[in-house]
Amino acid sequence: MTMAAAIESRNAAAPAWSASSRIAAVDIFTDLDQAETVWRSLELQDHLSTPYQRFDFLRPWQRMVGTRAGLQPLVVVAYDRDRMPLLLFPLVLRQAWGIRIAHFMGGKHATFNMALWNRDFAAVVSRADLDAVFAVIRERVSVDVLAFDQQPLTWQDLPNPMGLLRHQPSVNDCPMMTIAPGMPATARVSHSMRQRLKTKERKLQALPGYRYHVAAGDADIKRLLDAFFRIKPLRMAEQNLPHVFAEPGVEDFIRDACMTPLPGGGRVIEIHALDSDGEVIAVFAGVADGTRFSMMFNTYTVSAISRYSPGLILVRHIVDHYAERGYRSLDLGVGSDSYKKLFCKANEPIFDCFIPLGPRGSAAAIAMSASSHTKRLVKTNPALLGLAHWLRRAFR
Repeated sequence: MTMAAAIESRNAAAPAWSASSRIAAVDIFTDLDQAETVWRSLELQDHLSTPYQRFDFLRPWQRMVGTRAGLQPLVVVAYDRDRMPLLLFPLVLRQAWGIRIAHFMGGKHATFNMALWNRDFAAVVSRADLDAVFAVIRERVSVDVLAFDQQPLTWQDLPNPMGLLRHQPSVNDCPMMTIAPGMPATARVSHSMRQRLKTKERKLQALPGYRYHVAAGDADIKRLLDAFFRIKPLRMAEQNLPHVFAEPGVEDFIRDACMTPLPGGGRVIEIHALDSDGEVIAVFAGVADGTRFSMMFNTYTVSAISRYSPGLILVRHIVDHYAERGYRSLDLGVGSDSYKKLFCKANEPIFDCFIPLGPRGSAAAIAMSASSHTKRLVKTNPALLGLAHWLRRAFR
């Protein structure tokens, strides 16, 4: 189903912002297949978005995870007067606490949320342009609030246009590494740490068939994923964490995205592994776009060789792999896990914004903003975070 709204055809009562906006028309799709052509056309342009907004990443997520969770697609596309797509919001609708909320597709599996932007348009977009799109959503869709979280403040050296809106820091930070052209290997990972990891890796190199590799063939991908879904629940149980990969549709989504090839080579989700003839030692997987690698999920063996830090050894291989291919940055996903800070010395600025589209949405936006702020306060305060972890363990 498609809803179309042509801003230029409105009557004299149209809002004043329409005259100052570059947006000439807006289509709203509630069926991903109907949005596929325009979505892929934006991907083929000189566009601005993260790998988490690829159609081949979000379609299986929606089909296998979003639909089972009762989330309804809401893809919003804005055009100029020549019907050139300028931006696309990949959203879903859900109902909670008696209000209708629209947020980005991908859920907890997307480290970064973002619209897909025509790059030239992203460089000049104004608040009036954004207001034009939000006004059409408000008029054409029954939605109370737009909840846009975990958005990067910049991407590929351009500011995220959504930063024009009122916003606040996200609950979690995202540790990242910047890779400068010609940077020596010891500037990425220090000489002392490399030596420590090489000493440990010598123990692994004694294993028959030991190797680092990026999964290529379907059979190899399946074998590594089989190992991941066998090991990960054990690791999460050790940490008293919920088994999020057992949620309906999640495993199917990950397997689909790992198997789907990209037009330029590689897969939608790339898998890196330390392997041997006897067992899969460690698996780290994420998305890449030619300039940035972003980690999604990982695990490592529960056998005795885990004492040789195979996860850290694998991260070091991944860092060197992408640096040698001209990548400019790498992140290990949101969160403050100690191993991330060993490699990533800075944080990617990420933000949330909550946009009310009506009276009920105004109250909801205030509540969501306050909740997000409180969670961040807990996360960044060691005493409060320790109490939160104790309470979580106690209630389990």
